[in-house]
Amino acid sequence: MGSAAGHQRPTGSKPLSRRSFLRTAAQAAAVGAAAATATTAVSACTATAGGTSFADVKESGKILIGVAGEKPYGYIDEDGRVTGEGPEVARAVLKRLGITELQGVLVDFRQLIPGLQAQKYSLVAAGMSILPERCADAAFSLPDFEVKNAFLVQKGNPEGIETFADIKGKDVLIGVLTGGVELELAIEAGAAEEQLVTLGDQDSLFRAVADGRVYGAATLDTTVGYLLKQHPEAGLSKTKPFVPPGGSAGVGGFAFRKHDTEFVKAFNAELAALKKSGEWLEIVRPFGFTEQHQPGPEITTKKLCAP
Repeated sequence: MGSAAGHQRPTGSKPLSRRSFLRTAAQAAAVGAAAATATTAVSACTATAGGTSFADVKESGKILIGVAGEKPYGYIDEDGRVTGEGPEVARAVLKRLGITELQGVLVDFRQLIPGLQAQKYSLVAAGMSILPERCADAAFSLPDFEVKNAFLVQKGNPEGIETFADIKGKDVLIGVLTGGVELELAIEAGAAEEQLVTLGDQDSLFRAVADGRVYGAATLDTTVGYLLKQHPEAGLSKTKPFVPPGGSAGVGGFAFRKHDTEFVKAFNAELAALKKSGEWLEIVRPFGFTEQHQPGPEITTKKLCAP
């Protein structure tokens, strides 16, 4: 679950099968804007964080985490602080393990797991979907959150666009992220290609709807929730989250190196405790997440990783 690319599938995945709703490469605009910050962050992290093993980070109390620059999942803010749903949950979990200093390494989404394997950081906190092809290369935490699709629309949603199928035959334009899976989903549901306007990043989606250049925008329901929290004055609203026919909700987690079993076990224990206490919900609310985004007990990493 990130790049100017949109919610792309990992290479080789089957259409509409355990679809990666979260984008698979960092947004080009975000990466470009944050390039200087990222370079500073990487060099500073390398200088101060030491090794990346569980033993190393427990001893130093410092850790490097990989993010893809995608709001609200994991990014580096204007002050150089790593934040977002993933980093803030990780921050709370790791604090329970005695690891109190987090530094972010901004990486193209497609390079997050290779960078993890190369020991450039200790874990990935980028809202990454738990998918079989990724489980082959990384160990995943307990499911952190579950997301669906939704539309950002004008208040009242006068055209009644609730699913991709509703676009068909309507005199509306719908914004989608460039390279995003929403473009394909809409066309598969019968929307005409000329009804779909591709835009480069989340802010562009929001502005296009707010300015009336498109009727609505299709993206993840958490992204819509985050944009509305950032712009409460906009007079826009979110449609009811949905899963496209033949698809599935996207379930995100934290990625670790395959051999870091002790780290994963310790992280999972504290993540479960964080959720049980209710603290998880308080942490994620500012990023557009609600209690509806907590995966049920029937959703497990083992099932998600099964081929």
